[in-house]
Amino acid sequence: MSVRAVWIISQEKGENVSIRYSRRFATVEHRAQSLAGGSYAAVPEDSTVLQLLLTELGLSDSHKSYVVLRDDCVHRQRSPALELRVDGPGKGVLWPVLAISQGPLILACLPLVDAPAEPRPPLASLLSVSQGLTLLAGLQTFLLSSGSMIDSEGLASRLAMLPSVLLQICPLGTPLDVPLLGTPATSTAPTPAGSQKQPAWKTGLHRGRAVVNVALVETVRSMQYGNRCRQDLWDVFGTVSCKCEVEGVLPNVTVTLTLPPNGSPLQDILVHPCVTSLDSSILTASSIDNCDGSAFSGPYKFPFSPPLEPFRLCSYTSQVPVPPILGSYQLKEEENQLRVSVNLKLHESVKNSFEYCEARLPFFNRDQMGVVDVKVSSGQLDVFKEKNLLVWVLGQKFPKCREVTMEGKISFSGPTAGPTDPLCTELTAYIKLYFKVPDMTLSGCCVDQHSVQVYSSAKPRIITCRELQSKEYFIWNSTGSAPVSSGQMML
Repeated sequence: MSVRAVWIISQEKGENVSIRYSRRFATVEHRAQSLAGGSYAAVPEDSTVLQLLLTELGLSDSHKSYVVLRDDCVHRQRSPALELRVDGPGKGVLWPVLAISQGPLILACLPLVDAPAEPRPPLASLLSVSQGLTLLAGLQTFLLSSGSMIDSEGLASRLAMLPSVLLQICPLGTPLDVPLLGTPATSTAPTPAGSQKQPAWKTGLHRGRAVVNVALVETVRSMQYGNRCRQDLWDVFGTVSCKCEVEGVLPNVTVTLTLPPNGSPLQDILVHPCVTSLDSSILTASSIDNCDGSAFSGPYKFPFSPPLEPFRLCSYTSQVPVPPILGSYQLKEEENQLRVSVNLKLHESVKNSFEYCEARLPFFNRDQMGVVDVKVSSGQLDVFKEKNLLVWVLGQKFPKCREVTMEGKISFSGPTAGPTDPLCTELTAYIKLYFKVPDMTLSGCCVDQHSVQVYSSAKPRIITCRELQSKEYFIWNSTGSAPVSSGQMML
């Protein structure tokens, strides 16, 4: 496997974007031209690659609501293997361009595909894709070894070292110490540390006190309409992230997830490639199948040999009977004013202890807010007239009744127009909830400290935590029209 080019791009939420480092391998490019023949597409200038890549990743022209190459329904992004269409001299298609993003960096490379361009081979059959991602993950570890955030001086010094590093780990565009075609799977039996070879893309071995951090985060999404004719929707998905500082080249760690006796089985489980073995019944549970009592309900054991950097051990979905916060929202036009009525109720199964909880009520396609006469039964109401926005800060607890209300009137008589949105016209409006609940999950899934096993000479310190957070949690105005999905929300 070889790569035709490598790019390191710095960006801050799609702004201040620049290519910090790029490298092309002429010998590999010559091989690519010979293999592709008439369908060969040359790698364009860095500026062209940057613009095409940002468009494909949805980071360009953020001020424009519609860009054909980015938003057209015909376009289907297949991350992390992207397709870049090059116009002008040497025009054609660059595929597969691999890109991963973490913190302030985007790392991309174009691997050499030694297969006919047409018909395009499936990604799963291309060893160069997995090997290219392995190379990018190694470079990511080298550049951001301390986490997703690094000071500019530290990043600059590592980028300055990158040419010599690539010369060692990727001579003439061919990465070293990546899995080769036909290589048998590594045995899970323990071997002496002295006989294990450290991969060239690893920055080093951990020395010092052994610490294992395991974080379980469940995310809940919801669309609530407050209308019997429209079915409310919600879904829950969880991720388990690990950071293992354990001595040894290939240390062995086992993390176990458990559910309460009446908990719903975990479904759609995906695991990191470092997991060495897994019960087949764990991977077969799917949310599209009818769940019955015979489904595997744990415990879920994940044995693995961890990388140095933080990584996502696994992800899953879970079917819960009710959303954590049920709400109703009503808007009515009254004499050039809007009457607002909101009711939020915390479900009894949810821990009444938030890290934060707030509701945001935006009002689009109207003049700027004038008089705001709104009362809340609990929490604090902040008014941002220039944004036509109400922020209801509910704080860290609901009252004992677990129910809060908002009532009042708003006039829109300001001198300038407020924000616009083509979707939220007339009485179409929503509340968006933001909250985080520490030390709980909706599914009841947890990681017990005592269930984490580390096969090492030194006894490690085990740190576990779990939390529930919201994402895309909407409550639509029941007196106006709202976008309705006829099926389950797609993850």
